[in-house]
Amino acid sequence: MKSLLLLFPLIGAPSEDSLGTHGFADSNGVKIHYVTRGEGPLVILIHGFPDYWYTWRNQMPALSERFQAVAVDLRGYNESDKPEGIENYTTEKLVGDMRAVIRHVGREKAIVVGHDWGGMIAWNLAMSHPETVERLVILNLPHPKGFLRELAGNPEQRKNSQYARDFQKPEAAALLSPEILARWVEDREARARYVEAFKRSSMEGMLNYYKANYPREPYDYDESREFPRVDCPVLMFHGLKDKYLLSDALSGTWDWLARDLTLVTIPEAGHFVQHDAAELVTKRMMGWLGE
Repeated sequence: MKSLLLLFPLIGAPSEDSLGTHGFADSNGVKIHYVTRGEGPLVILIHGFPDYWYTWRNQMPALSERFQAVAVDLRGYNESDKPEGIENYTTEKLVGDMRAVIRHVGREKAIVVGHDWGGMIAWNLAMSHPETVERLVILNLPHPKGFLRELAGNPEQRKNSQYARDFQKPEAAALLSPEILARWVEDREARARYVEAFKRSSMEGMLNYYKANYPREPYDYDESREFPRVDCPVLMFHGLKDKYLLSDALSGTWDWLARDLTLVTIPEAGHFVQHDAAELVTKRMMGWLGE
């Protein structure tokens, strides 16, 4: 039986308009939609697949009491632009979108929070532009080096990554629909909003994240490959019931960081840890940011 902690986020999904003010940033001609709430130091919130800015509905109210919380729609999703072509979804362009949002709201740096593909973008932003990231919060997305190691050497991770290989196939988008992509959302009101958001999204654009950036077979791991060390404090949440990103990839994360790491593993949470353990994630995040 689920605890009250896990049931909490499933009660009374707030309306989109109640969570903040909408705006758009320009990223080299690509409009990036965001919702902002609160004043103070900047916190950028980056969603993953299949999701949109509304995924942070349980964290934004608390964050906005002390920070300016800015939840972003990634390119290809919801109200952001949807450029065509795999080349428009490379890590470099995705990182550029976040830098554009930071500049647009008049800041030079931010606390960066990312889940899933948002976590991948956050890791890469911290590694390639450390001057823009004050603190880093990652939800269910291991460090790229740890994930590459597991994909190459862990048969269970390779098996559980079959979905990504399927997404890389040319016909993959034709097999998806907004209703299919929203199945993971348990709250009925929230699921209806997700279906509408995915109707506004580009199925090809969503899958271009996998086609442009996800490793392809044969998987190869080079132990000597160096990633830039992350030069800011890092908080990681990982729901241990995640079937897609196994926790073995977390091992060694501390070796790739120049500052302190706080790792919170949550046994009863799955991939969408910000929903499965919303209250716990929010409280731990707020406490860590106040240190």
